[in-house]
Amino acid sequence: MSGMKTHEQIDRRSLELARRIVAKMDTGNPSVGVARARAVNARWRKSSSSMLHQEWSEILSRGWPEIRKVLLDPSENGARLRQNNPFCGILSPRERWAVYREFRHDT
Repeated sequence: MSGMKTHEQIDRRSLELARRIVAKMDTGNPSVGVARARAVNARWRKSSSSMLHQEWSEILSRGWPEIRKVLLDPSENGARLRQNNPFCGILSPRERWAVYREFRHDT
């Protein structure tokens, strides 16, 4: 079963990606990242009527401190929301792959 990731491993990796997104946004201008995520989510909502996109739309209408809490939420609900988190593009491919490499041998 090598190479296969469990849901728990994937959830841990997605939480780490979210932590890095938050750290990067906290050091810059969070409103720019939030605006970008709103645009991504709006594009996704046009092509899919997923309830997750609807939920993210509501979350993204809040301020950064509230959005930040959702991204870092360690609960099952947080993990579910991170599966379709519209903050893709905040991390560079290099930053994203660094996390994937760290979790490659996660067991």
